Parts: sequence; C-alpha cells; structure tokens
Amino acid sequence: MDRLDIGLISVGVALVLMAIRVPIGLALISVSFVGIAAISSWKAAWGVLSTIPYSFIAAWELSAVPMFLLMGYVAARAGITNGLFTAMRMLFSWVPGSLAVASVGASALFAAASGSSAATSAALARIAVPEMIKAKYHKGLATGTIAAAGTLGSLIPPSIIMVIYGVFTNTAIGPLFVAGVVPGILTAIAFSAMIMMRVKLNPSLAPRSKVNLTEEERRAALRDIWPLPTLILGVLGSIMLGIASPTEAGALGALMAILIAWKRRSISKRMIWDSLLDTAISTAVVFFIAIGAAMFQRLMGISQLPAFFSDSILSISDNKYVVILMIALIYLVLGMFLDSIGIMLLTLPVVLPLLVALDFNMIWFGILVVKLLEIGMVTPPLGLNVYVVKSSLGNQVDLMTVFKGAGWFIVTDLLVLTALVAFPILSLWLPSLMD
Repeated sequence: MDRLDIGLISVGVALVLMAIRVPIGLALISVSFVGIAAISSWKAAWGVLSTIPYSFIAAWELSAVPMFLLMGYVAARAGITNGLFTAMRMLFSWVPGSLAVASVGASALFAAASGSSAATSAALARIAVPEMIKAKYHKGLATGTIAAAGTLGSLIPPSIIMVIYGVFTNTAIGPLFVAGVVPGILTAIAFSAMIMMRVKLNPSLAPRSKVNLTEEERRAALRDIWPLPTLILGVLGSIMLGIASPTEAGALGALMAILIAWKRRSISKRMIWDSLLDTAISTAVVFFIAIGAAMFQRLMGISQLPAFFSDSILSISDNKYVVILMIALIYLVLGMFLDSIGIMLLTLPVVLPLLVALDFNMIWFGILVVKLLEIGMVTPPLGLNVYVVKSSLGNQVDLMTVFKGAGWFIVTDLLVLTALVAFPILSLWLPSLMD
C-alpha cells in the first residue's frame, strides 16, 4: 500500500470516527499517529506525537483563544448582555416581524461578545423564543431565527474559528477579524430583510405586537445595553487602529469585561473563579483539537494527498470560481454530518496547496469557509445550532419545526455567500484600510 492510499484511508477513517461522535481531537490524533507509522515508522510517529503538542501550542497567536473565551464568560456572567433583547425590541418595534428582527440584532451583538455560535443560540433561545411564542409567532419562524442568527457568532469577530483558521493557514488574525465585520452585518441585514418580506406576504407568521414596557423598564434596557458596544469597540477598534494585536485585544477585552462587571457591582470571587474554570476547560478542548489537526496536517504532507487533490481539481478546471464551487459543495455535504471545527481542520491540510497554486487571497477564502461552516450549523441532519435551540426549549417545540424554520435562512445564507464570492471587496475592504 503506497502513501497516497494511506492518506485516502486516513481521511475516510477520520470522517467515520467524527461522524460516530468520537471526540475530534482524539480522532485526528489516533488516525494521524497510525497513518504516520504506516508511511514512515513507529519511531517517526512517536517523534511527531512528542514534538508537535508543545511546538504548536506555544504559538503566540493561539493565546488569543483563552483571552476571548474569558471575555465572553465574564460578559455573560456579569449580566453585560442583559437588556440586549429588550433594547433591540424597542428599536425595531415598528417593522414587520419586529421580535424576530430584534432577535437577529441581539444575536449579532451577543456574538461579538461570545465568539461562539452555540452560546449565542442558547442564550437567545431562552430569552427571545418564549416572547415570540407568547406573541403568537409561528414556531418555525421563531426558532429558525434564533438557530440561524446564532451562527453569526462564527463570523462576527472575535471568532474562535477564525483564530484557528488563521493559525493553520498562516493568515494574519487581525485582518481576518476585521474582514468578518461587513459580511456579518450583511448577513444580519439579509436575515432581517427576509423575515420582514415573509411577514409582509403572510402576516399570520408574526402578528404585530406592542412593546408594553414601563418607562422604568425602557430606561433600564437602555442603561443595560451600553457596556456591550463599549466592549466591542474597545476590542475591534484596538485591532483596526493597529494599537493591539488580536491576543492583546483579547486581553484588553477580558480586562474591560471585568472592569464593567465591577462598575455594575456584579463581580464576585465566585463569578471570576467560574469564568476562569470555564475558560480553562474550553481552551483545553480547543487546543486538544488543534494538536490533532497539526498532526493530521503532518500526515497529509507526507502522504502527498494534498498534491494529488490539487492536481485532480486543476485537471478539471483552473477557473477560480469553478474551484470555489467544488470546494463549497464539499463543505456543504460535510456540514450535514460533521462539526464545523472538525470539517475545517480535516479539509484545510488537503485544500491548502490548491489555494496556494491558484493564488487565492486567504483572508477572503477564510470568510467563505466560515460562511460555509455557518450553513452547516443549521443543516439537517446534524445542525448543531438547531439541537442547541431544541435542547434550550425542551418540549415547547419539536425538532423538525426548527429545521423547517431554519430552511429559509439557509437559502438567504447561500445568497449572501454568492455575493461574497462575486464581490471579494465586501470582505477585503476593511482589511485594506488597515494597510
């Protein structure tokens, strides 16, 4: 059996292991270890296993991960996101489907603090969906909105997925973060426009509801919302102005979140300890996955599978848009069955040589990858965000209702993706200003 066959078998085994819910890091490490041993020797495999964990985890860029995670956990526990949905509800009370549109706006802002799609969907599912159901919104519209809008957590910076992508493709993380701003806003606008159009055509989906808030509740909502934009501007502004690197901006964000919590008198030793503990656990999970991906990248290199894949695609067409279409189809199919981080780390080592050969802009491609992973988060049968919404609501809604509701957002996401492919400037304009 030659090395190319071993590479192909390794990819297949990794896919099967992840599909049956073996932890991603464990699947990649075990497959890579055996694959390297089969191609080279057991001594070489042990050598890779003993050197990669430290050399990879020591990368300075990865220290941004715990910083942004800590910022998100402190922000959530300190109640910095409280009043977000109420404030958005007041702002969009005049539009058709106001509660759903408010949910999209709240998700976009919450995403900028959490950096996690699942966390965004879980938080808004508990706050917004009961309000929409009480207002007699169609359950599919209510739950589909939250599941889809939650995916903005991967696109709107800071994003953990973007950090991992940047490290693996040697792409500057700061410009990558900034590149996600316009596509993130565009996605939120597209979601909102689709909701308003559907409700306009079929008013029974979302009956008009009045915002019955006392003056004190209105003032409280406005008072509660200021910390989040302040936090976002502090982090993104420092990166865009070149004042701080992404890691330094993450540390600044974590410090700002703690100071805001202190200002709001919502800080305590218990809250800080719980936030640090959750940060440590989440960071360990991300780093374990990253170690597996680094080993898998080494396996792909010695198996020569990426070169074979590149030659095979180029023999079909060397047109960038045809290549993007083929890669997008692969991501969309894998997104139906695998976790988003697993898909990215499994495919990047294979497709990178092809991207280099065609001189792709890696920032632009990174945004396209994140968009494709977003779509996978709401695509059946896996659809992680759909299951998050379902588990947050329990028996209030059935799973198929959420999937059907998310279908409209998948179509909208595909239209946004098409625009990003056709007009790369949408992703690259803000990073160009940094230059």
